[in-house]
Amino acid sequence: TVTDNVQVLPYQFVITELDRQRTIRLYLPLSYHNSLENYPTKSYPVVYMHDGQNLFDDMTAINGEWGVDESLNLLADKQDLEVIVVGIDSNQDFRMNEFSPWENKRFGNAQGKQYMDFIVDVVKPYIDTNFRTKADRLNTAIMGSDMGGLISHYAIHAYPNVFSKAGIFSPSYWYSQDVFSFTQLKKAQLDARLYVMYGDKEGNGMIADTNNMQRQLRQQGHPRQNTLFKRVPNGEHNKQLWRSEFTDAVKWLFQQQPAF
Repeated sequence: TVTDNVQVLPYQFVITELDRQRTIRLYLPLSYHNSLENYPTKSYPVVYMHDGQNLFDDMTAINGEWGVDESLNLLADKQDLEVIVVGIDSNQDFRMNEFSPWENKRFGNAQGKQYMDFIVDVVKPYIDTNFRTKADRLNTAIMGSDMGGLISHYAIHAYPNVFSKAGIFSPSYWYSQDVFSFTQLKKAQLDARLYVMYGDKEGNGMIADTNNMQRQLRQQGHPRQNTLFKRVPNGEHNKQLWRSEFTDAVKWLFQQQPAF
């Protein structure tokens, strides 16, 4: 079910370079409107999430929703951690292309850079202008699963001045080996936090690829306290896994930053 905190923004946003339109969904914490009287300047960190149609609502979700709104309402209540979530709907026809900056012989050309430029240059400025956000990189995260995990991994490396946190769930590192050479070339900022999670029933390829990425980040010298690789026992490649791990990911990503 959708809670009262979620709205669909009233018009379609245009990915100019791809000539496509996109629906954007927005979760605001329960305190967002209440805080106006007492704390009119109170602002919130923001998590940008892919596959927006799957985050909040069973009616629009494919194979079940993530329950992001319910999870965040609980988190605000119990731990006083509040974030805004911006969900960008995906287009099933182009999802593989839009969620990878590298082409794949089977799935065709890469549109990941155009898609991420759209989030960074169109969606984020709109959100920061119209809502009370903490717009700086330290308060901005990106998160997704599957191919959405791959593009989130790309984003934290390719847009270091925009994002400092990435929730990388069941990442499709298999889609292109270029992700490994790119990660070597475009090292993430040392304070960037990467939460990489997968289930141990997602197959040997997932485990091998993710282990390789963990090893590579360690060899590159990314601080251990800023990467978390979590292997969930009996976890399968589905919304149930992502939903169950979402709160832990948000808590870890937004916990107090260690000083360098």
